[in-house]
Amino acid sequence: MTNWNEIDHNAKKWVQEAGELIRQSFATTLSIETKSNPNDLVTNIDKETEQFLMGKIKEVYPEHKILGEEGSGHDITSVEGIIWIIDPIDGTMNFIHQKRNFAISVGIYKDGVGQIGLIYDVVHNELYHAVKGQGAFMNDVQLPKLKETRIEEAIISISPSWVTENRRIDYRILAPLIKRIRGTRCFGSTALECAFVASGRISSYITMRLSAWDYAAGLVLLEEVGAVATTVYGEPLNLLENSSFFAGERNVHQQILDEYINK
Repeated sequence: MTNWNEIDHNAKKWVQEAGELIRQSFATTLSIETKSNPNDLVTNIDKETEQFLMGKIKEVYPEHKILGEEGSGHDITSVEGIIWIIDPIDGTMNFIHQKRNFAISVGIYKDGVGQIGLIYDVVHNELYHAVKGQGAFMNDVQLPKLKETRIEEAIISISPSWVTENRRIDYRILAPLIKRIRGTRCFGSTALECAFVASGRISSYITMRLSAWDYAAGLVLLEEVGAVATTVYGEPLNLLENSSFFAGERNVHQQILDEYINK
């Protein structure tokens, strides 16, 4: 029998220790590299944080699999078993330029089902966490179930890229929505944006291309507060594939699908 509360306790401890190492790094000089394009950045701190977390996991849970953004861990071709899905610094560009608006993201899954989600806003010392079936929390405060929101009162996190001409979606689909809602935001960290939906700080989050490590932890939080997360077209998410991502309060999510995307 898997002791999820023990795993949750250890994961929280390791994530907070990793956060302290990141805070200590603020006084050092970063080594910055690019990945797929000049705006896809990775630093030595991303890599060192991932290695720190991997070392802890392998020491205590050698039978668990690990999927890390920076290439560490296992070559995951199946969701069977227990998998730790790690983004050591989600929002690397923010980390480099702002020293804020980034998070450590850890989702722990068994046979494709999210069991534990941890999103740690390092700078603000806010740990969003959830164990499946036990509610979602920010530090020691339980997050309430989301209240139904009218679309005219919604605040949606979306990059301006998706409402101007781009390669992934017809900007004319979402531009009218932006005129209707209360306001938009763009934080540059999927993990934080999922946490902000779960905590009611924003009503929805829409983006066009993510990997599992971007949203794995967030999915667990979102489920615990009654939010919905799918692809932008309302399809189920697949942890093994890159896809668009659309999370939100249930009513706002359905209205946007019905009245703008799938009409």
